[in-house]
Amino acid sequence: MLTPQLLLPVHHELGVDLFAGGGGTSTGIEQAIGRPVDIAVNHDPEAIALHEVNHPQTEHLVSDVFEINPLIATRGRPVGLLWASPDCKHFSKAKGGKPVSERIRSLADVVVDWGKAVRPRVIIVENVEEFQAWGPLTDDDKPCPERKGQTFQLWKEQLRLLGYHLEYKELRASDYGTPTIRKRFFMVARCDGLPIVWPEQTHYQKPEKAQKPWVPASSIIDWSIPCPSIFERNRPLVDATCRRVANGVMRHVVKTENPFIVAMVANGKYQTLVSAFLGKHYVGADVGDFKKSHRPVKAGQTHTSEVRSFLVKYYGNDQDGQSLHEPLHTIPTRDRFALVTVHIIDYQIVDIGLRMLSPRELYRAQGFPESYVIDRKPDGSPLTKTAQVRMCGNSVCPPLAHAIVQANYSEQQAMRLQA
Repeated sequence: MLTPQLLLPVHHELGVDLFAGGGGTSTGIEQAIGRPVDIAVNHDPEAIALHEVNHPQTEHLVSDVFEINPLIATRGRPVGLLWASPDCKHFSKAKGGKPVSERIRSLADVVVDWGKAVRPRVIIVENVEEFQAWGPLTDDDKPCPERKGQTFQLWKEQLRLLGYHLEYKELRASDYGTPTIRKRFFMVARCDGLPIVWPEQTHYQKPEKAQKPWVPASSIIDWSIPCPSIFERNRPLVDATCRRVANGVMRHVVKTENPFIVAMVANGKYQTLVSAFLGKHYVGADVGDFKKSHRPVKAGQTHTSEVRSFLVKYYGNDQDGQSLHEPLHTIPTRDRFALVTVHIIDYQIVDIGLRMLSPRELYRAQGFPESYVIDRKPDGSPLTKTAQVRMCGNSVCPPLAHAIVQANYSEQQAMRLQA
């Protein structure tokens, strides 16, 4: 027979966020369990500072995770939830064929150490998809293709030997209401006999009746931020960037049947129309690697820029020429680049602006609440823009952390056990 609803003692057990970073995971956990996490660990003082200003009730440990003794850190108190997001850059395909660090790749071993020492009720691990290929390295410090995934299999077996049942999946943040399509590996392991539950998808790329659509990238953009002209820069854009911009304009503005159009407002009146899209800008980005503003931001959005095409009504469409009895029609200030048709009216592109997304826009893309502090430390001293962007790029999307924790470690969730 089945027993009725079981309430987990989430207010009497510790919640621990290893590799806590700037606080994306902790934000999601707090939303799920209704209180702050108890312990946050990270070796980066700036990351802990950002975490502390947003989660002041959490105990913060600025330390290498290898140096933390779980028994001392928890002071003998029961651990209900352990979330671990080990450094992923030495697993990611973005690392390419460069040598990798065995020490960084072995950070996930700390999860096993915590399992042995304090036996958390629920363990959640987040990483890049390539984490599943974790294996030994060759003599030149590159992943051995013949032994791909061996270390990952041994790591899972260690957790199973400790009494943990585990499952893992790849989940996409945009499927849970976040305006980024970032996809990550998630593993849930538990030792309390309760079932592992995966959160139900809430948003869809192609929604059917009663389904919510993906949250578009346009929702994160602050249209009041100036977008400087690419033609009036002190330093001209490099050729590769110019090619990406030109290709993106043709693909997402000129040739598309449904360009993303925004009416820019100045002094309370419509000043001009703007067609915008987003693009990646980093070494190795594809020439045509741009994003419609109708869709979520791509993963790795810390290198994302906004390209803004300024439009005015096209005056060169007089089929029979212009009468000499009429005043001269308005002359555009620049040579025509291309024509865009918006609701059967022709517009011409008279300028193109380019800017990198601001830190606040990037945090919105990750799903952080608007109230989240991103620019200062607890003592009021500022965080550099570089630090803000770095911590955003390394963060876990709070809505996804919220969904997974709520499904597996929520006091109000209905869990049923086989008698």
